Amino acid sequence: MSKGFNYSKWDNIEISDDEDDVHPNIDKESWFRMKHRSRVEREDREEEDKKKIHKEMESSNLRIRELTQTLKNLDAGEDSDDELEDRDGLEAELEALTKADTARNEKLEEYEKHKKWNVDNMCHVVEERTIVNPNAATDKFSESGYALPDTPPPAAAPKKEVVKKSTEESKPSKPSSDEKAKDTATNTTKPKPKSTVTVPQPQPPTKPKAGPDTDHASIAMLSYNDFVNQYADTIEKFMAISSLENSREFLILHGDIMLQENASNYLLLASLEDEMNGMRDKMRLTARQSQLISNIAELAKTMKTHPGNVINPFFKRLEEKAHLDGFMVGLEQFIQNLIKRSIVKKKEIDEERAMEEGVDLNDVPQEERLGPGGLDPVEVFESLPASMQEAFESRNTDQLKKALMEMSPKEAEVHLKRCVDSGLWNEEA
Repeated sequence: MSKGFNYSKWDNIEISDDEDDVHPNIDKESWFRMKHRSRVEREDREEEDKKKIHKEMESSNLRIRELTQTLKNLDAGEDSDDELEDRDGLEAELEALTKADTARNEKLEEYEKHKKWNVDNMCHVVEERTIVNPNAATDKFSESGYALPDTPPPAAAPKKEVVKKSTEESKPSKPSSDEKAKDTATNTTKPKPKSTVTVPQPQPPTKPKAGPDTDHASIAMLSYNDFVNQYADTIEKFMAISSLENSREFLILHGDIMLQENASNYLLLASLEDEMNGMRDKMRLTARQSQLISNIAELAKTMKTHPGNVINPFFKRLEEKAHLDGFMVGLEQFIQNLIKRSIVKKKEIDEERAMEEGVDLNDVPQEERLGPGGLDPVEVFESLPASMQEAFESRNTDQLKKALMEMSPKEAEVHLKRCVDSGLWNEEA
């Protein structure tokens, strides 16, 4: 009868290095590190000792083989230098080496018998294989990022024409006497007419498409104005959401709209407009929603998939403090850039409005209205000929050129230089 399996080797399993068996007054992390380091150092010492024993045994076995061969030669009485060897000394050396090897083997067996098993040495890899999916490069997502069905729906089977006999045809009809005579004369049998009935074949069920029932390609092809006209209300609802969890659910439902570039541009412009209108709190919330969209798009780019597929992974990462802190740092930097841009934008708008409405230079202090050449544009304008004044007032370049052509070259050069020095005329324009 065969012996059962010996389970005694599992009696020496060490508990995990991070087992919670530490005194309350001792730092757990330090205790875990110390236990792990002690175990690793002990195992390293044992391995070094084993290597040393194996190396000694190799050298010893080589000498044993030499001694054994020498003794055989002496016993055979062969003529060689072995006759000069001391037989007793060789036998004593062989016995000593054999005892030393036995002791070394016992020590190795002792190491193996009392070996401490742990998570690092209980298991080992027997075989490693890398399986490459031949369809790995196949695009499994639609252009909008939602997963496609595993297999395309089968094509509709062509309609078959099935010939069936009608009820009337199945019953034999009695021919008239004229028909009988005709059939007899021609010696033919009158064929029965056949009726063609088209029977549609049942279509196999198709898998439903993943994602919302929206034409994603048509949304992506919309211009910015058309996109805003159709989906501004949806984006405004997303802008007002303060909860991250609610934002995630909203994106899952309306990802086909919100994860478009036009939606990202809308959020960016809306946050800038809020800051310019003095609505700082509203701007910060809109900016956060804008950054959610931007970060999802960036993560999708890294993962080489559509943003619609990384909504849940992105918000799962935000549950970790490190990722949330990183997101908030980027958001704050984005907000500061918005504040700076709003200041510049307001100044640009004021300048454009002033250009459209016109500015009375007489209301501007003289030191502020001096041109690049140090001349006062008001004084220069009043000294110009009437034809040039009319051209400047009407902003008609052709009329100004005509007025200069009517003057002598020297006079035209003087007037044009004074206009440039006063800022009424820009040479680069």
